Amino acid sequence: MPRPRWFLQAEANFFRALMNTGMCLHRLSPPVPPEHHFTRVFPTTVSPIKGEIGLYFYTPPSYPPPPDPSHKYPVVVNFHGGGFTLGHATDDVRWAASVVSLADAIVVSVDYRLAPEHPFPTAIEDGVDALLYLSAHAEELHIDPLRIGVSGFSAGGNMAFTVPLRLHEEFRRKPTLPRLVIVAIAAWYPSTDFTATRAHRRGSSLRPDKELPKLFTNMFDASYLYPPKSVQLDSPYLSPGVASEELLRELPPVIYMYTCEWDELLQEAEGFRARLESEGVGKKVFYRKVDGTTHAWDKTIGLGDTRREALYKEVCEGLRNVFYKS
Repeated sequence: MPRPRWFLQAEANFFRALMNTGMCLHRLSPPVPPEHHFTRVFPTTVSPIKGEIGLYFYTPPSYPPPPDPSHKYPVVVNFHGGGFTLGHATDDVRWAASVVSLADAIVVSVDYRLAPEHPFPTAIEDGVDALLYLSAHAEELHIDPLRIGVSGFSAGGNMAFTVPLRLHEEFRRKPTLPRLVIVAIAAWYPSTDFTATRAHRRGSSLRPDKELPKLFTNMFDASYLYPPKSVQLDSPYLSPGVASEELLRELPPVIYMYTCEWDELLQEAEGFRARLESEGVGKKVFYRKVDGTTHAWDKTIGLGDTRREALYKEVCEGLRNVFYKS
């Protein structure tokens, strides 16, 4: 029997408080990454459920540039993880710091609205709104709308694919919108196929004992896929792994995808990778399975992680090559 909406909201709020504490410790563990430079808050336009979206800007030391209209920065728009239910735009600050320093790009982390208060497809629509806002304010913000990257972790990794697909639909519906070009995606341990049941996902895991507790995954699914009977699990804006080849061809040409060996999402991500690389889709996918890791391993407190730093650097250097054509 489905849990009442009020119970899901109370449960989510409890775990949000715990996660906020954990992420605060993650951000404060040495070396401490720099804070965001500034924020913007703007009203939604895409979702029929009105509200506001926050954007957190991490900028290079040279920002803002000298008065020169030709000086524009590439941008990586980032979506945090948390099962579409938990988390905050500042959770990926270490990733943002790496992008700023190694890719010489601005990072804009999106504080999209969370379930169960805002179930599917609100988060995706908020992601589209964030991209449209950046495009409309590109000159003022000194950004290049023709050099946009998208990144995300876990649920945010899902959004790194689904938001560009939904953006394509928005451009089709409204051809007068200011244009932008997404040139690359960086997705870390993404969820890609909600047509697979949780039981199937867990059954495919190499180390079920290393997975998130069912308490969390059940809460995520019940919160985001609400009301359950009205959500089409094969929607490309929910399950990009089963989207049509025609639609997947609309994704950017370069994709970085990193998965975890002990993750229930590994199998579906590898299947999605094969589809992206297929002759019918034709994307250039830089793929790496990180051995001996669990879901969200890079957020572990005190890991000291030379491996995290190395892999972040690997992707950031790739993004820089795409942005600056080197």
